[in-house]
Amino acid sequence: MIVKLMKPAGANFPGVDYNDKKIDKGKGELTLMKNFPSFINENSNKQQVRDYLKAISKSNKVQKPQFHAVISTKFQDHSKEELTRISTDFMAQMGYGQQPYIAVFHKDTENNHIHIVSTRVDKQTGKKIDDSYEKLKAQKALAHVMEKCYGINEEEKLNQLLNYKIGSFQQLKILLNRNGYQLTENTNDGKSITISKNGIVQRRISADQSVFSNKESEKRIRQIRAIFSKYKQLYSNKMFRVDDYRKQEAMLPEEKHKDLWKPEIEFESELQKKLRDAFGIDIVFHHKDDRMPFGYTLIDHKTATVHKGSEIMKMGDLFEFTSATMDKRLFEQLQDYGIPNAGTRTVLLKYLKERYPENELSDFMLFENKKLKNKELFNAIRSDTKEYLKSQRKDDVSLVRSDEGKYYAIHSRLHFVGELQTLIGEKQYQQFLNPELKNEKLPENNTGNELKQVINEMLFEWMKSSGTAKDPSENELKKRRKKR
Repeated sequence: MIVKLMKPAGANFPGVDYNDKKIDKGKGELTLMKNFPSFINENSNKQQVRDYLKAISKSNKVQKPQFHAVISTKFQDHSKEELTRISTDFMAQMGYGQQPYIAVFHKDTENNHIHIVSTRVDKQTGKKIDDSYEKLKAQKALAHVMEKCYGINEEEKLNQLLNYKIGSFQQLKILLNRNGYQLTENTNDGKSITISKNGIVQRRISADQSVFSNKESEKRIRQIRAIFSKYKQLYSNKMFRVDDYRKQEAMLPEEKHKDLWKPEIEFESELQKKLRDAFGIDIVFHHKDDRMPFGYTLIDHKTATVHKGSEIMKMGDLFEFTSATMDKRLFEQLQDYGIPNAGTRTVLLKYLKERYPENELSDFMLFENKKLKNKELFNAIRSDTKEYLKSQRKDDVSLVRSDEGKYYAIHSRLHFVGELQTLIGEKQYQQFLNPELKNEKLPENNTGNELKQVINEMLFEWMKSSGTAKDPSENELKKRRKKR
């Protein structure tokens, strides 16, 4: 989850107008109005809200009184209700808990996010609310809220990582970088580093404080080798490059020089993801510039140990490297799709090749997983698909016909691919195949709960299509979850 503070704006409070337009277009929803007088409520128009904010923001010393923040989660990891609760706690931490503010949930992108608009002028004192180091303060406020709501404690997490068994200072840096921490080396001695996350300094350590010892039992090493040998036969070991240009894309226009852009590069494969998810074995490749990797580090989260990869198995014996590349944003989107079997993968690949003709995508770049959408999301997907069938006006819904003649629905914003029949029900599917049946009555469903039946049908189809044999890594994943 991230927070972004928009630039301070003038006394007309354009943020109110912006969010109101989103609401009018059905792309936003007002979820909270706090600390307004009783005559300003959910039924008030944007002008009334703006007039009130303007009235309490009159100050000769504050030319741009609007406070505007955006809190965004990855895809749909947090719901509208969760983001609303988070926004309340966030504003309290920022010193705006008693200020009048609105919170508007936006659902027009693939990432759920909420906009918060308030005034920087304290309604009680008429003075400006302290905004020194505001961006850093916002990051700390969100971190505090996440710890309060979800128990995400960065200090505890960092302590756990610093207790890993490592063989060198370089391995420590790899471990911390892999877990989202930024490291800055002390230029005076080159042996001490500052550890930070989202701009917040977490710790300062030196190499002298670290104990380098990553000896592990031969039994565990034999286990890892056995896992490698078995699972590279079950999942694709073809590696491809993933390029991340998002930092450059976020630059100001005058700073953008695309001919000089150098992406952050990672290498991925289906086998690599299965090892990480099911066994806690994370593999980090080492490369120079945009060249192929020359080695790898293995992080064994099960035993909290970091290894030089070649000590376990030679890189060339484990992975097959290809020249294929993919954009990081697209890669993350595809990880959020449920791809339970080869048939679904083939349909999604067909759709992607039509939508992204500039990318040379292959089936090994789509990873099998049985990720399901929750009931709320499934209901939204189902509703959007039905609307598309009626009007053809839903830009984020597409239909694809498989080689076997089955129709699949793909929702690009909510990252869903599934058989159309199980999504909309037999009655509407037959009407879709035979438009002349629309005016004829088909046998009614006797369950009395069509949505429940559709969800059950969908789950049944997914379980059936995945085969009778269970994914071996699923059992390993369940064992790991029980131990937590």
